[in-house]
Order: sequence, then C-alpha cells, then structure tokens
Amino acid sequence: MPIKFITVDAFTDKPFRGNPAAVCLLEEAIDQRLMQAIALEMNLSETAFVLPEADGGWRLRWFTPEAEVKLCGHATLAAAHALYEQGQVANGAVVVFHTASGPLSCIRQEDGDIEMDFPAMPVAPTVAPMELFAALGAPLAYVGASESNYLVEVENEATLRGIRPDLRLLATLPKWGTIVTCRAAAHEGEPDHDFVSRFFAPAKGVGEDPVTGSAHCSLGPYWSAKLGKAKLIGFQASKRGGIVRVEDRGERVTLGGRAVTVMHGALRV
Repeated sequence: MPIKFITVDAFTDKPFRGNPAAVCLLEEAIDQRLMQAIALEMNLSETAFVLPEADGGWRLRWFTPEAEVKLCGHATLAAAHALYEQGQVANGAVVVFHTASGPLSCIRQEDGDIEMDFPAMPVAPTVAPMELFAALGAPLAYVGASESNYLVEVENEATLRGIRPDLRLLATLPKWGTIVTCRAAAHEGEPDHDFVSRFFAPAKGVGEDPVTGSAHCSLGPYWSAKLGKAKLIGFQASKRGGIVRVEDRGERVTLGGRAVTVMHGALRV
C-alpha cells in the first residue's frame, strides 16, 4: 500500500531552513506501530500523519523517531501547508485538526502565513534540579516549568548561543524538554524579533530541535508578560534558524509562520 508523503520546511520561506517535517497523507487508518516505524525511517524530529474524517476535519498525530507526542507546532504547520498545496483544502478555508491536545485550527492568510490556534502552556517558577544547571553549564536567570518542559531564561544572546548542553544529562530530567530563552539583542541585517530561544528534547530522540512551535505556547505568555505586549516575534537560534509569530490570547495562543515543500514521494509499505 503506497503512502503519499511530503517533506516540508516549516517556519521559513526558504528551502533547507526552518524545521523539516514529513507529512504522510493517509487514505485509511494504519497501525500505530507502522506509524512509529515510518517516523524512524524518516528520521526527522517529527513526522505527521493526516487522515480525513467524516465531519470534514482531519485526524492528526505526530511521532518523533522514538515516540508519539501530544503536540507539535512545526509539523502541524507542515500538515496544513501540505493540505493547502495539494488542493485538499481551499485557500482561505479553515483546517481543523483533531489531535491528542484537542482541536487545532489553521488558516492560510493572503500573505502566505499560516496561523494556528494552539493551547497556551504557561510556566510557573520551579526549583531546578542540579542536573539542569550542570547540563546547560550556564548561569540561569529564571527557571520555570510547564507540564512537559523546563523554561530557562539566560542573561543574553551570547550566553544562549554559546550553550553546548550535556544531552545525556538533559535526557534524565523529569521534564522531557528544555527551552532556553533570552530577550533579543539588535542585529543589523536580521529580522526584528522580541526574543530568542533554543529547544532540546533528547528524551524524545531530538537533540536540538531547529524550530519548535509548541515551545512558543510557553514562550508567548512568558514574554508577553515580561514585555507588556500580546503580539511578539520569536527567533529560534538553531543552525537552521526560524521565525515564529506569536499572539498571547490568554488560554490560547496564535502561532504564525510560513512553510516550503522540499520533497515528495510515496512510501511502499
């Protein structure tokens, strides 16, 4: 049974930037073990599986090479982009995904940005385990936690960009993801942004994630409160880099960005 797939670079408008995700466009349900095997074969940070449902919506699941995850921003953006590009959803129409984190809606704007409605994941101050300090090897100005992630603020971009984490140690922490962030410094020639971040999730088989939409469900509320504005732009300072537009709306956040297709084909399974 061939399964059509598309590889999409999310949170960028340039190939080989942003965060790549594979999107498998299913015509019928497949076994979870097969989905996990496909994700391992794709060997990207996330592979999305999209299945049409009777109500006009779409079932969406996300897998890393190691495990299924409850929420993934860049692979949701990639999935919406794939449906629009393939003509399965008309431009301007809302895509509704049914997921483990509840319904998520997406819409492509006239300027090409795709906006996604996600649950906010605010962090609360927490006592950081000593292993977190040791793994990051940098002074931490703030440590908070959500259900899944630590959020760590450092003093400046030089510190953030210079972190070389001990991924084995990070993988042993109670939270499976670690967000490191700081306020943005001005850089000539770079897009204006309000804050900078990096994201590590070795416990899920992802060392450093290139651009992490779901992390901005926490970064949005955090920086909105600190900077006193609801609409923000985040830059994720991985080697590939990417821009995420965020609007804090209380219990929900809007994440926005662009995507570009770099590959398509069919799996023979």
